[in-house]
Amino acid sequence: MTQVNFTLTQEEVLQILSGNRDEAFKMLVKKLLDQIMLIESAEQLGAERHERTDGRQDYRNGTRARILTTRIGTIELQVPRHRNEPFHTMIFDNYQRSEAALIAAMVKMVINGVSTRKVSLVVEELCGKSFSKSSVSQLCKKLDAEIEAFRNRPLDNLDVPFLMVDATYFKAREDHRIVSKAFMLALAIRPDGVREIVGFDVVDAEDNASWQSFFKSLKSRGLNGVSLVISDGHRSILNAIARTYPEAAWQRCQVHFIRNILAETPARFQSGLSTELRNMFNAGSMEEARTIRDGIIADYEPVAAKAMAILDKGFEDSMTVMLLPEWLRTKLRTTNMIERLNRELKRRSDVVQVFPDTDSILRLMGAVAMEHNDQLSVKQRVFSQRTYDRIRIDILPKLKDTAMSQQAILDAA
Repeated sequence: MTQVNFTLTQEEVLQILSGNRDEAFKMLVKKLLDQIMLIESAEQLGAERHERTDGRQDYRNGTRARILTTRIGTIELQVPRHRNEPFHTMIFDNYQRSEAALIAAMVKMVINGVSTRKVSLVVEELCGKSFSKSSVSQLCKKLDAEIEAFRNRPLDNLDVPFLMVDATYFKAREDHRIVSKAFMLALAIRPDGVREIVGFDVVDAEDNASWQSFFKSLKSRGLNGVSLVISDGHRSILNAIARTYPEAAWQRCQVHFIRNILAETPARFQSGLSTELRNMFNAGSMEEARTIRDGIIADYEPVAAKAMAILDKGFEDSMTVMLLPEWLRTKLRTTNMIERLNRELKRRSDVVQVFPDTDSILRLMGAVAMEHNDQLSVKQRVFSQRTYDRIRIDILPKLKDTAMSQQAILDAA
């Protein structure tokens, strides 16, 4: 790993100790980022400053000033220049994507007259300067093109055995009213175990038409070979799976399922029932899980009949993962992989609270999703390609059989 070193002058040390923390932090960030770009420059040139080497690719050609807008204000960085090939740095692209999206959404609120004085102050704090209508328009245009390219990118006939889908809601202004909009997300686990966000969209509501359109868009872009879909119990999702990926089995998210059951349970019984339900999901075999289920229903039916009816009806769909190896069940029995992203989306949206329009939701949430996808690409894989090859031979045919039985039940209903 490359080590970054930089020195501070006596004046700079005194500035840090003087108590002006914001300015001191800006100065430290500037020095750090300038030094990182020097390291990037040396790597691209194949030589340090004044170094003679046979591996040199290009020559230095001074620097140019460039502004970076951050949460702590505006920083002027010295970007290296190369004589022949342009210098490339990840600093501006990675750091500013979601920052710019947030700023664009908030400034648009100010321009449209739907903001408060507090929002204006936050914009000034984030940007360090005011924004004109034309600059906001250009900023939005650049972001929208990048996000649309990512959202609609071809998936190149990618076979993904496991797919998670979910939706979370944000408030936006529409026709002089505040309405809720659903932000749909799809996360795939590829045969090499890498997780990838393969789709997102903003719709008015989670109905049959919106979910079927979402799944069809995934398939038309080249998402194939889905063997298991993990989601909550929204019936529109089931209908979309049946019509788009009929050979895919369905795993009902166990966390959502527990919430559905507890919602129909008297408060004084919820804690004990929650513990017993988790014991059921942690059972070592399907037979053991069914035995625990039968005991739960016998114990709680007199006091929570509706909750027990939900448990009885949804039990089999919530236990599809029992067909998988034990080490993989805990990873795929819930939509937790998406829920982590949903929490980050909510954290970012708390700053805006009410978006000025639907495009602003897609812009900011899309930028956050893109950042999250970049992080997923370097995180530990869910499984290796070799492990998946064994799963493909031993497990996926069983999931296909389960999909056929689930399809028959859905058709009968």
